[in-house]
Amino acid sequence: MLASLADAPLTDPQLIYEPKYDGIRAIVEIEGPRAVRLWSRLGNEKTGQFPEIAGALQKWAQRRHDLPLVLDGEIVALDAAGLPAGFQQLQGRIHLSSAGSGGAPLGPAALILFDLLRSGKTDYRDRPLTERRAALEKTFGQTKSSILRLTESVRGDGRALYKRALDSGWEGLIAKHAGSRYRSGKRTPDWRKLKIVHEQEFVVGGWTEPRHARAYFGALVLGVYDRSELVYVGQVGTGFDEAGLASVMALLKPLETTTCPFPDRPKTNERPHWVRPSLVVQVRFSEWTADGNLRHPVYLGLRDDKKAADVRREESSQPRPAADVRPSTKRPARKQTAKSDGSVARRETKTRAAKPDAVVLDHRDAARLLDQLRELEASGRDGHIALPDGDELSVTNLRKIFWPKPKLTKGALFRYYVEAAPYILPAVQDRPLTMKRLPNGIAAPAFYQHRAPDKVPSNVRVETVRDDDVPSRFIGGNLKTLLHMTQLAAISQDPWFSRVASIDAADHVALDLDPPEGVGFDRVLDIARWIHDELEHIGAVGFPKTSGADGIHIYIPLPPGMPYEAGLLFCQIVATIVAQKHPEIATVERHVKSRGARVYVDYLQNIRGKTLATAYSARASDYAGVSAPLTWKEIHQGVHREDFTIQTMPARLAAVGDLWKGLRTSKGVDLSRISGFAKR
Repeated sequence: MLASLADAPLTDPQLIYEPKYDGIRAIVEIEGPRAVRLWSRLGNEKTGQFPEIAGALQKWAQRRHDLPLVLDGEIVALDAAGLPAGFQQLQGRIHLSSAGSGGAPLGPAALILFDLLRSGKTDYRDRPLTERRAALEKTFGQTKSSILRLTESVRGDGRALYKRALDSGWEGLIAKHAGSRYRSGKRTPDWRKLKIVHEQEFVVGGWTEPRHARAYFGALVLGVYDRSELVYVGQVGTGFDEAGLASVMALLKPLETTTCPFPDRPKTNERPHWVRPSLVVQVRFSEWTADGNLRHPVYLGLRDDKKAADVRREESSQPRPAADVRPSTKRPARKQTAKSDGSVARRETKTRAAKPDAVVLDHRDAARLLDQLRELEASGRDGHIALPDGDELSVTNLRKIFWPKPKLTKGALFRYYVEAAPYILPAVQDRPLTMKRLPNGIAAPAFYQHRAPDKVPSNVRVETVRDDDVPSRFIGGNLKTLLHMTQLAAISQDPWFSRVASIDAADHVALDLDPPEGVGFDRVLDIARWIHDELEHIGAVGFPKTSGADGIHIYIPLPPGMPYEAGLLFCQIVATIVAQKHPEIATVERHVKSRGARVYVDYLQNIRGKTLATAYSARASDYAGVSAPLTWKEIHQGVHREDFTIQTMPARLAAVGDLWKGLRTSKGVDLSRISGFAKR
């Protein structure tokens, strides 16, 4: 059971006040004299790190006849006077498999108990705190051990205890409602933290280069999570000794990455190095500044009992409940059918359980979905995820490896599409989709599937397209359709160039630059630059993107109502001119054996029903590439295709926004300007 950071009076007959200890929260299981185990909040076993506590419990349990017992308490360090000391004094224990595994002598520690959850066959959690406390005192009141203690407890008036906390430098008090039941795993205002000094956990997002004679690093770059974003809060460079610098650096180096984990790159006094945000540290500070940074921060130690994703700025307000994740038991019974909007599409097509409007996720909705997906993958369970509109979707096999080289899972693909949804859904809105399914990952055989399954979840959009031999297809544009196709292991999103309401009119055309094996990406970039020159010559605009594999796609918007054939002819002319001007590097030759080492400039993708992976689509490349929109400046300066992956794209999207929006909003190329080629 967890406490909320909320105001509470110091005098209240319904409140019980206890010291807030600065240690490691521990659940104690005692099955017998030889079966004692200590567990942290995250389920990490701490028994081996505190053998003196385990030994004292084993000795005490020899006299008990009310086993098994489950107790709640705090492991604290002790100072020279035998009083609880700060969390920093426990640092020598954190990463040891046992407290006797060598190194410097470890300081004394004690277990301070404050709750009884089970005694023998009796589960006390549904009983009020006063009854649990009385049973705890009866059970644990006479241990005759300085290592095993009961917390102080005062009912009704916490003023004297508060003064002692101020005088002694305690972290604060816990105020508990006398009638509160023990709610396992829940954070509730029945228990409230009254903090005196400012101290909390922070996530390490990087480190800075050291100055002068200092070794290892200058400061840690810190953040807290706000929904799914890591928000910068400052740097801490004090509180370290030489051994502390070395031990933290040893943990930082394996986490180093070139990607800044903060959406807004913070300014640092020295050159920063970024890390994957998984390391959590405890920091004391004087106050929060007006712009949300720490004032006078001091490093206290590492926390291995806290999840980085759970670290938030501690405010005096009730935290938002965690997203609901339920085990899979049955399919949703709720069925909804979108109403017809009177469009031409409804006259031309047959709609089944369609929900055509794109869902634009805000940060809060995305964070809830990401939390659910992470929890299901971590648990190894199948289950349902709750969608922002109150709907839900069944997901399975999130731990299955889809990309063996970077060891990325199906769950990682789901999380990428949640983060990319605001960008990819407009790109596939109202467009028929073709699936290339890889149910066992990219190392196993794939197969194409045009037809949607006969049974799909409610609100997944499926339609029959006019003049199409396929009875029904998925239609892009809503979140549930995107995620259901991900559940079916369709790694990429491959839409038609036209929409169901105007199925014979292409909205754009594309040139697909396809290099043969062994030809470098630099040569593909050269051809993209030459195409850009040709388009500029006739006043046409093009939108480039990586293919997500080895090539580049260049899209050209068309005027409304343009038939596929006109766009195909335009692309054929551009491709042919580039191939004629650069015959040693580019070709429009369809026969693979005739191409040699030349890049194929493919214009034949512009036929009704042909597809390319859309912008922002994940791809089945060995590096988990994404089809990433680029600027022409990036094309001319040069880029590395491997820089755009499902791991790196969320940060890029936050930095550059939707580069593909221009394709959707352009009035289209004036095809009459094609005659400009003849004048050259």
